[in-house]
Amino acid sequence: MMKRYLLTLLCSLLAALNLAAAVDERGGITGTVTTAEGLAAAAVTVMIKGTSRIAITDDKGRFILRNIPAGNHTLEVSLVGYETTTQQVSVADNQMTTVTLQLAISKNELETVVIKSARNKYIINQTSSSLRLATPVLEVAQNIQVVTGANLSDQQVISMSDGLIRNVSGVVRLEHWGDLYTNIVTRGSQLQAFRNGVNVVNSYWGPLTEDMSMVDHIEFVKGPAGFMLSSGDPSGLYNVVTKKPTGQTKGEFSMTVGSFDLYRTALDLDGKLSKDGRLLYRLNLAAQNKKSHRANEYNDRYTIAPVISYQVDDKTKLTLEYTYQRANMSNVGSFYIFDAKGYATRPVDFTTLPSGTPGTQINDHSVFLNLQHEISPGWKLTGQISHFNYDQVGTSMWPSAVYPDGKMIRNIGIWDVTSTMTMGQAFVNGDFKTGAVRHRVLAGLDMSNKEYYADWGQSHDLDTAGGEFDIYNPDMGTPNNGYPVFDRSLSIKERAAAAGSTQESRYTSFYVQDELGFFDNMVRLTLAGRYTKLRQAYYGEEKAERITPRAGLSVSLDKNTAVYGLYDQAFIPQGGTLANGGKTRPVTGNNMEVGIKKNWLNGKWNTTLAVYRIIKNNELVGDPNNPTSGLSIELGQKRAQGVEFDLRGTIINGLNLVANYAFTESVVTETDSRTVGKEGFPQVGDLLPSYAKHTTNAWLSYKLTSGALKGLGVSAGVTWLIDRITFWDAPPDPKQVIPDYAKVDAGLFWGNDKVKINLNVFNVFDKYIYSGSYYSWNSSYYWQTDPPRNVRLSVAYNF
Repeated sequence: MMKRYLLTLLCSLLAALNLAAAVDERGGITGTVTTAEGLAAAAVTVMIKGTSRIAITDDKGRFILRNIPAGNHTLEVSLVGYETTTQQVSVADNQMTTVTLQLAISKNELETVVIKSARNKYIINQTSSSLRLATPVLEVAQNIQVVTGANLSDQQVISMSDGLIRNVSGVVRLEHWGDLYTNIVTRGSQLQAFRNGVNVVNSYWGPLTEDMSMVDHIEFVKGPAGFMLSSGDPSGLYNVVTKKPTGQTKGEFSMTVGSFDLYRTALDLDGKLSKDGRLLYRLNLAAQNKKSHRANEYNDRYTIAPVISYQVDDKTKLTLEYTYQRANMSNVGSFYIFDAKGYATRPVDFTTLPSGTPGTQINDHSVFLNLQHEISPGWKLTGQISHFNYDQVGTSMWPSAVYPDGKMIRNIGIWDVTSTMTMGQAFVNGDFKTGAVRHRVLAGLDMSNKEYYADWGQSHDLDTAGGEFDIYNPDMGTPNNGYPVFDRSLSIKERAAAAGSTQESRYTSFYVQDELGFFDNMVRLTLAGRYTKLRQAYYGEEKAERITPRAGLSVSLDKNTAVYGLYDQAFIPQGGTLANGGKTRPVTGNNMEVGIKKNWLNGKWNTTLAVYRIIKNNELVGDPNNPTSGLSIELGQKRAQGVEFDLRGTIINGLNLVANYAFTESVVTETDSRTVGKEGFPQVGDLLPSYAKHTTNAWLSYKLTSGALKGLGVSAGVTWLIDRITFWDAPPDPKQVIPDYAKVDAGLFWGNDKVKINLNVFNVFDKYIYSGSYYSWNSSYYWQTDPPRNVRLSVAYNF
């Protein structure tokens, strides 16, 4: 039935394409906005006075307002501090009226206005083109939250794993492996990592955390996203959007110093390589040396990110982007402390890492080639090819044994990796009308080929029996069994094959979506389907193909308020042999979500309230009747449900706020009868790991906008996690629970058009804060501490 549904939807799309090509645009206003010199005015808002009808000009100064009633209207272009430009326009039935508006300001003045507004903006109303949606965030039938560059700068976020998650409701980061990669969990499962619209996950241990020097903003899409996600956990995804050339000649140089020997510098250059402005560039460079509150840990990063774009003609644009990230890190895993007695038994800066332990070196390269072509008014084609190459030579630390008296045998394991990913995608966005119905269509093709080879097959105990390391009487000198010397004479692929750690995946996916707008686009119905065929080889080969449907409804109650409902599916292929001889089915995820979105004070700030339920079916576990056979059974069903609330924007002039709250519950709802009452198997009602039931975040900043102290401001933030569920196993001692997480940050800043100085104090009250879990494999508790009170001071100069 679903194949028939997808075929019908595809035929409708093809018919609509023919219709769109055969008829003229109807009932609207199109035109161009120019500056006083007659140059194109980009990123300018054009509205019909007295209505909610708004358009934003593109880089050619063009705009389109569709479905305008016949009659006389007043177009208005307003900029803070400048004279408002208005023009009377007469619209006839079934006709497109063309106009030209000229601003009374120069190109330089306009660029200054755009730059200033972007700096202070905590809200992005339109997602990036890489997210493929042409619908404003307010009208999308899904919870999408965007963390802007202003958020990242004000909070002094320097990497994906550095405080970013406070800006989005219900998001928690697992502490595993520190800053090597960002493992973000929400709605009961791990989010998929995207960059510029491409899924960059090649294993559970990746990708490498992005340095914020190259990041423009980050888009969080909650729940299954059939318009983006071919396969993956139904909790959703985050999309890192990198900086691109803007056509403005500008630059920024910044320096940051901080506690634990943090020294960082970054340079952002943006400009033109040709006088006509068709060839543009963006170059971001960053270098960082950073240690830790624990001895012998370091995290040095270097980033080079050049981007070149070329406007081939009025309709076609090419963008070439390369990013190189170099990471020199201490041994991953050193962040953990183990003790059989319980949590937090040692000081916040305690470590088991001796100074001579070999570290980890990573070279991460990525290339994007993007083509955007305007087929005709309202129709746009995007094609993109990307290639990633990742090499890691490193080690990880994990104990071989932990004893009740606080002694342990520390172990260093090899962790060498080579990873390649090649992805291609092509999609078309269309915007047209059939009668009184508006259509926003999206259709495209995704393909990828990913390979991951890791050597985990060699390890070395630092300590010996009788010479164990004692966490209560530590000897941080050379271990009595010396440091490891690993054999790297064979290639990484040969070693990975021997260690059983080869991972490969390929998929091809086609999708089509139509958002139908009724009653002057006040009611929007989304119907979509996605077909995915996937082959992956992790621990055995798995093949799967599936059609996943999507349906959403969004209704505008007024120009600033929309309510929505969504049903979407995701699937995760899985391999294994069923004990009953049946065929293994993919894990399926069904998402049901309703919500309300509202813009306040003409869009200065907005709120989103969402309620959701995600059902996951068919996940495999080992056969409880024959646990050593390698056979599996299907567990049953898991359910994640909750409530999310997000607020962001400018409450009053100079006062910016990001605040959010989420309640999350993730439980087992059905199990196979063979697992009932069996130890080690989830039971109905069991809570699933890796989340907090209640998460609350806020970041408030206030800046004086006039007077002698103009530009001076204060900021403060809080993160509060209540009822945290541990990562691995439930502790045998019910008194050993992870305490609530509460952290307060505060800062001072001052800035003008050229200079910004920012001082933040993190963990103001110097709390002992940690994450951890019970680990039944070695019958101990582990925890990883957050830094104690620490400071960062940054100075940025704009030119």
